[in-house]
Amino acid sequence: MGSTEVQPGQMLQTGQGKAEMLLTPGVFLRLADQSAVRMVSPSLIDTRVELIRGEAMVEADQVLPGNHLVISDQGTDVQIQKNGVYKFTAEPATVAVYDGKAQVFRDDRTTEIGKGKELTLAATTGQKPSSFDRNNVDSLYQWSDVRSEYLAEANQSSVQTIVAGTPGWWYGTGWYWNPWFSSWAFVPANGFFYSPFGFGFYSPVYWSYYPPVHYFVRPGVLATAVRVAAPASRASMMAAPAMRSSIGGGMRMGGFGGRR
Repeated sequence: MGSTEVQPGQMLQTGQGKAEMLLTPGVFLRLADQSAVRMVSPSLIDTRVELIRGEAMVEADQVLPGNHLVISDQGTDVQIQKNGVYKFTAEPATVAVYDGKAQVFRDDRTTEIGKGKELTLAATTGQKPSSFDRNNVDSLYQWSDVRSEYLAEANQSSVQTIVAGTPGWWYGTGWYWNPWFSSWAFVPANGFFYSPFGFGFYSPVYWSYYPPVHYFVRPGVLATAVRVAAPASRASMMAAPAMRSSIGGGMRMGGFGGRR
């Protein structure tokens, strides 16, 4: 499908299939089938997206203090406060927090929603956040889980290239195009952390000093670990494959790619 940028006022909508929009570095918005969102503001310090219809899920892997991430749902603003997974439904307008923390602004009231809570956003109701079963997931959640693993692999592939080649276009935290995966990869400037789905994202600095450990067990030999590095993903301790071509850097706001 390639990729494109959604400008302010433009819409991204799906038919039979799903789509992924890149917001601030490390934050992904994913649309379910028959859904639509409008880009209100792609600013790095004021990112606003409006859910028009259907369902959307936000995976926030890195929310910085200066970010202002807002999802508007039927006239109600929801600001994402922490790393986590958030689901938004248009009809009825609801927000569910699988992990993380959000603030809901409606009328003159501010409501905080934490992990395992959901809230109906209708302005006429006085409802408080209620608990929901986080283990009861749908196809959008499952697709987001798979995408998160895929993007973690793209991250490792990109980081290996940056460490090996020290290219001049490396400028720190951002989105970097990875032709091996035909996807934009999120690469943080420093450290290592897990996504809310449990997959690892590396920075070039961390990879240089603490690359993933590979274990080889021979018959009759007891394997012992000298050092345990953070795993590449839940499914594997192996690093992602090396890329066949170079990658280029560039800030992407409102870009999207991917389908079911």
